[in-house]
Order: sequence, then C-alpha cells, then structure tokens
Amino acid sequence: MAASEQKAYEAIRHSILTGAYESGMHLRAANLADTVGVSRTPVREALRRLHAEGLVEFFENRGAFVASWSRDDAEEVFDLRLVLECHAANRAALRLKPEQIERLVELTDQMERHSVGPERDIAIVTDANNRFHGIIIEAAANKRLSAIISSVVELSLVSRTFSIYSDVAFSRSIAHHRELIEAFCERDALWAAGVMNNHLRAAHHVFTASLRPVS
Repeated sequence: MAASEQKAYEAIRHSILTGAYESGMHLRAANLADTVGVSRTPVREALRRLHAEGLVEFFENRGAFVASWSRDDAEEVFDLRLVLECHAANRAALRLKPEQIERLVELTDQMERHSVGPERDIAIVTDANNRFHGIIIEAAANKRLSAIISSVVELSLVSRTFSIYSDVAFSRSIAHHRELIEAFCERDALWAAGVMNNHLRAAHHVFTASLRPVS
C-alpha cells in the first residue's frame, strides 16, 4: 500500500469519526486531495477502503458521501446488536482469560481519557470501543456469531453516536464498561448480558434522540 494512500485514508477516516465531515457530506476527491496534500488517485483508493468499512457511500453520477443513517436503519442495527452482543457477553463471561480482562480495563481507561476535556478524541474512543467489544466477541468462541456481528455492527453508526455523546452519556457508557468487567471477573453470564443490554439501549436512545426535530 502506498504511503500517500495510507495518509489519505487515515486523514479522511479521522475526519469522519470525529464528526468534522458530517453525515451526508459530499466527499469531492479534488478537495480532499488539496486538504490532505496528495493526488486524487490515493484519495479515490482511500474512499474505496472507507466504503468497505461502511463509512462512505457511493452514488452513481454523484460521487462519494459520508454514510448517513435513518431512524429505521438505526433501529435495525440496534435490535440485532441487542440480541447478538448480549449473547456474546453471556458466553464470554465464562471464557475470558485474565489477560483479556486486563486488556478490557486498559481500553476502558483509554476511552475515559479521550472522551472528555482537552484530550477528547472521538476517533480514539471509537477505536478503543471497537477493540473492547471485539475482545468480548472473540471470547464468545463462536465463529458464526462473530461473523454475523461483524456484518451487523456499522462503524459509521458507532462513530456518529459517539460524536453526539455528552459528558454525562460518556460517563454512563464507561460505567457500563467497568460493570461489564466486574461481571466478567465474577464469571456471571446473566449479569454480563444484562449490562450489555443496558449499554446498547442507552446508546440507542442517544442516537434516536439526535434524530428528533428541534421544536
């Protein structure tokens, strides 16, 4: 992979995850090339990679746009995540290794550092969150479950949700992560599944609230 393509990919991805490039924004290759400081070819390759991740949408004769979400889209994804990830948490509670739990603590600490204040960075928070949930899914030790969740969880929806989180919402999310870790340490599958349920429902409500028209 060319260094210029990686540079374009990282720059555009960061701008999407942090909300600098908002949902539905038209991503013009020429403008992006000028902003990033590369030619149009690596920008186009970067956009294809971001499309594969669900962060960018292509429309015939219109070009590339930051992926957008409707209420119905979000409902479908969150409904599926509730079923699948609660089951994953249930299974993982009995299978997580001590070193995996330690990594969950590290990732939660990282989220906390970068969710509020001057170090707030939604891209870092999103990546740490994805790694956190990824460890749980991996520990569930079910290849089919892992494949289904991977096809359901949309990074663009996760990042957009985080971009609208208040400090209170982030505090609640991190508290959920820490309670999940407690449940895993106790090997309590039902507790873990219950916390995951509350965690995903809270995220769902934050996102759907952002779609309501301001009166």
